[in-house]
Amino acid sequence: MMKLSCVNNTGSAYLRKKVAAAIGVALGIALCAMVFWVNASAMSVSTLHSAESANITQRKSGGHSQSQQSQSADPHSTQKGANVIQAKGTFEVKLDSQGDADKAEGSTLARMSIDKKYHGDLEGTARGAMLTAGTEVKGSAGYVAVERVTGTLNGKSGSFVLQHSGTLTRGAAVQNIFVVPDSGTGQLAGITGKFVVIIAEGKHSYEFDYTLPAQ
Repeated sequence: MMKLSCVNNTGSAYLRKKVAAAIGVALGIALCAMVFWVNASAMSVSTLHSAESANITQRKSGGHSQSQQSQSADPHSTQKGANVIQAKGTFEVKLDSQGDADKAEGSTLARMSIDKKYHGDLEGTARGAMLTAGTEVKGSAGYVAVERVTGTLNGKSGSFVLQHSGTLTRGAAVQNIFVVPDSGTGQLAGITGKFVVIIAEGKHSYEFDYTLPAQ
């Protein structure tokens, strides 16, 4: 798993105890890898993404996992009856902390900005925002995020928005990244789909199953 760099504010008592680190996702998802403030171990969203990647590998080999089975279905993930297209590639991500963390008994909340560069079947950039919640229990945390992706997807240009939701329950990961309905523009108007972030050997890649309206 990729080690994440971080920036500490030594003048803040709680930032000395809970460290935020920035990743490179996915989304993708993350997506990504993104960061939670969890105990002194600085548990990151990349842990969630890595666990999700292991679930994908296990699923493709015929196995099943608890977190894969617990992924929630979304009626907007793909259009019923439409031809599902898969896009693959890599990405880099930069996360910047936005203000100080909000620490209280049992949890630490943080806000970050997202800047991404996508390569492969999806060529473009993305900007967005992320909220994280770390807890005092090792391996338990959560995040939500949105990012607007602008570029070219398999030769079609436009933009769309991805919505992220992820949790770690004592190390068990659940991650969902979907296209926000009706967020597509240009040649990507009407796009629906599900985005999966994969982290392997320190590199971030994505698999994006999507559909577009018939032309």
